[in-house]
Amino acid sequence: MLSIENKIEKSIKGKLRGTLLLPSDYANYGSADAVRQALARLEEKKFIERVAQGIYVRPKISEFIGPILPTAEEVAEAIAKRDKAKTVPTGSYALNALGLSTQIPMNIVLLTDGSPREIKIGKRSIRFKKTTPKNLLAKGKISRLVIQALKEIGNGKVTEEEEKKILDLLADENPKHLIHDIALAPVWVQKIMTKALNDE
Repeated sequence: MLSIENKIEKSIKGKLRGTLLLPSDYANYGSADAVRQALARLEEKKFIERVAQGIYVRPKISEFIGPILPTAEEVAEAIAKRDKAKTVPTGSYALNALGLSTQIPMNIVLLTDGSPREIKIGKRSIRFKKTTPKNLLAKGKISRLVIQALKEIGNGKVTEEEEKKILDLLADENPKHLIHDIALAPVWVQKIMTKALNDE
């Protein structure tokens, strides 16, 4: 009979390299402690690598640079999924996600309804910041980022070029989601976002 460690190893071999692995993925293999210990042993064997507490990966291998670990963004997504938490990227992370900034933020800040915490991924950090439910009600993938990005730029500081880019992005948003999300935004943000509806 296969041990929990062998079962997990076999399962990981069946996944694509680079897939993030969480102890909860193997909850049906044994107790939480047994699963954690098995993953720790697989890490000792260098079969997988730990990228953050409770998150592992079997890295993709590049012939030029060797193992490639997941990005902080991918880890943030995996944590939110694991904790079944809603999250919204804020600040420079939202600007970067929309292509309004080419700077990759060293520190990612996500608003969440889950537990507040900070996780280090190499030199970068992910901060989950507790927020009110209202800030997480936005439905549109693009419009929720736009609200946060505009707040980061600031009232009266949005350039014509930035506004044009935002309106181009919002053209791809589901109109129902857009109307829903506009109502959640500050008044000055609503004025900009409403232009996307008038363009249709």
